[in-house]
Amino acid sequence: MSELNWAKYNRPVPRYTSYPTVPDWNSENFDFSEALHRLTRATDENGGFALYIHLPFCESLCTYCGCNKRITKNHLVERPYINALLREFDLYSKFIAEGAKITGIHLGGGTPTFFSPENLQYLLENILKHPHVEAGEMFSFEAHPANTSREHLETLYNLGFRRLSLGVQDFDPKVQTAIHRFQTVDDVQTVITQAREIGYTSINFDLIYGLPFQNELSFSKTLEESIALQPDRLAYYSYAHVPWTSPGQRAYDENDLPDAATKLALHHMGREAFLAAGYADIGMDHFVFPQDGMFRDKEQGYLHRNFMGYTHAREKVLLGLGTSSISDVGNAFWQNEKKNEIYQALLKTDELPVIKGHLLTDREQKHREIIQSISCYRLAKWDSEVAEFLEDSGRIDVLKDMEMDGLLDLDGNHLQLTSLGTTFLRNVCSVFDVNYPIMGAQTIQRSSQAI
Repeated sequence: MSELNWAKYNRPVPRYTSYPTVPDWNSENFDFSEALHRLTRATDENGGFALYIHLPFCESLCTYCGCNKRITKNHLVERPYINALLREFDLYSKFIAEGAKITGIHLGGGTPTFFSPENLQYLLENILKHPHVEAGEMFSFEAHPANTSREHLETLYNLGFRRLSLGVQDFDPKVQTAIHRFQTVDDVQTVITQAREIGYTSINFDLIYGLPFQNELSFSKTLEESIALQPDRLAYYSYAHVPWTSPGQRAYDENDLPDAATKLALHHMGREAFLAAGYADIGMDHFVFPQDGMFRDKEQGYLHRNFMGYTHAREKVLLGLGTSSISDVGNAFWQNEKKNEIYQALLKTDELPVIKGHLLTDREQKHREIIQSISCYRLAKWDSEVAEFLEDSGRIDVLKDMEMDGLLDLDGNHLQLTSLGTTFLRNVCSVFDVNYPIMGAQTIQRSSQAI
């Protein structure tokens, strides 16, 4: 491992929450009516679907954030936005197969806990009036530790939520000042204690390495404090500095960021700390305790990856509601309007607010399944058609080079990642991405670095 040239693989690589990735969608030839037909068929074949509901409002700007959000302290925006969400779901309901059940709900943002408990209850009770909810399902939501009240937790628990994800990122005051996100260890401890008293069964922390002013000494304390709080899951993300698409990141510049060697050290430090604390490496930035449901999903072959990250295979059909939300029905994607005013205006005219999408070809579905298998299970098998593509494009040589570097084992039309290869899982996926340049070619900085 010490002999590996890490810089060789530390290049911009997609996270593969979709394939093809959003920049490679063929939106010019997108037929939304065909996509809706595929939604009906997918909800029928799958027996259900998951809902992603985007709640974009935040009271203050976290400068590192690349998500779609609207900064405001005006909480009068809540009910009109909720009414638009409910209208959107009403419009979709006629395209959902009869008898299909909601198998999962995820509230993302923005800051879902920007919304009052009363308004969240109003939204969800109306959503849950539609298809029957499958018994025993667990819903999840993202929360800011500094503004999540016990009432939020109790209201959502009573509606079926059992998973909670807290954006921690870093506890160091200097880093928090730079990224304008403030929460103390005590804030997080309070939310965790209340959530576990109420009955939540899975708590996730998001941590980011590579943020401005991070260093090994200060971040080791964040890791120690985070692990001491015993979250069931940890998502450990590499910071992507893209101020040209996320203007808030101009609050600091490249000189404030850890250099490549320090960022690599932070990556190693976090990974080693999580494994030493008993977490299992699920793959692509995610660590979980072996008793967590996500670990069981992986062991039993039910792990899936989509725009919500890692999830259960029953959530392969994902319907996105709200600004910028993306829907995924297996062989089609589409994305909503990103501007709140336009989103709401379209729904007032009973028009679904879709701005772009992509219908997958048979070949793309084949490559997507390979990328899914690598992402979830660290292995892949492929047929003669894919083998021919790898040979003709020179990508089989890239895989052989990765094997020489100790990232994977090749056996004919089959590969298995090594422990080292898990760190560069995204790189291995990219070999099967027909739109991604092979090693040595110029890459466009539209994704975060592998590390």
